[in-house]
Amino acid sequence: MSRYDALQGALPLLVLTILARRGPLHGYGLTTQIEAMSEQVLRVEQGSLYPALHRMEEAGWIKARWKVTAHGRRARIYELTAAGRKQLEAEETRWQAVTGAIGHILKHA
Repeated sequence: MSRYDALQGALPLLVLTILARRGPLHGYGLTTQIEAMSEQVLRVEQGSLYPALHRMEEAGWIKARWKVTAHGRRARIYELTAAGRKQLEAEETRWQAVTGAIGHILKHA
C-alpha cells in the first residue's frame, strides 16, 4: 500500500493526541510517531506539519520552547496546554461524528 499525506483536517487531532500520550516532542518526533503508529500509511510533510503547529500554537493549544538535544542541536519542543487538552476532546468528538457519518454512507449507499 502506498503512503498517503495525512488529511489536513486530521492533523491537529493526530498532533494533539500524540502530545497528550507521549509528552513533549519536536516536529521530527511528531512526524515519526505519526508514520510509525499508522504503520507507514500516513505521511506528514514538513510543509503541512510546521504551519499546523504554528496555527495550534497561536490558538493556545500547544506551547513551544527551544531545547538543546543530546547531540548538541537546538530543537523546538512542542507541548500540550490545558486549552489543547480541551481542544483534543472537541477534535475527538468531531472525528467520531465524521467517521461515523462516512461509515453510514458507505454501508447504506
